[in-house]
Amino acid sequence: MSLKAKPTRVENAYERLKREIMCGELPAGYQAPEPVVAERLAMSRTPVREALIRLEAEKLVTLIPRRGAKVLPICRQDLCDVCDVLAVLEALAAENAARGERGEGLLRDSEDVVEELGTGVPGDRLENRAEREDRFFRAIARAGGNPRLEAEIGRLLDQIFRASLVLLHSSPVSASAFQGHRNLVEAIREGRVEAAGAAARSLRAGVLDRLLEALDESGLTEV
Repeated sequence: MSLKAKPTRVENAYERLKREIMCGELPAGYQAPEPVVAERLAMSRTPVREALIRLEAEKLVTLIPRRGAKVLPICRQDLCDVCDVLAVLEALAAENAARGERGEGLLRDSEDVVEELGTGVPGDRLENRAEREDRFFRAIARAGGNPRLEAEIGRLLDQIFRASLVLLHSSPVSASAFQGHRNLVEAIREGRVEAAGAAARSLRAGVLDRLLEALDESGLTEV
């Protein structure tokens, strides 16, 4: 029986910083030198530096010589660019899922998420809706059966999660906005490959439209 390896200090620093960035605790534009970040995490500078290098590679921060790390904002063009790439990759994952024999568990999980998105749950927060929609797209990526494709989709979803979180606060969406999620799950379940790809592309285009509309209504230029 194999034991799960204990997370390293670098992994701990990476996960903590990434979580704080994605949830907005470290907002867009936040900047601090490495010693300040290390003190915030109660860690030495070496693992923090390595964690920041990983986050820079994922386009979540930029490292500025002698000035530390800065959390990167997401602007309108960033949203368009990331969603354009996601539309292609998510369509590929959906088509792969429709071709293969996926377990009922995955489809049930996806359908449960769609139901929660469409109806909400008692005492729900808008943050939870953003988290569930993110979970839905990651489930579709996982269903494609290609770990590298799943990882790339996950990296791009990380980049726009904070924007979704902020903009959902600015502009709540109606239950009817999630019909596209249902269409995608149905196409995968029925093995309709072309329809699954088309549904994924249409769904991502709809998500982008909602984000851009919310961005315009918020009066913000970036988040």
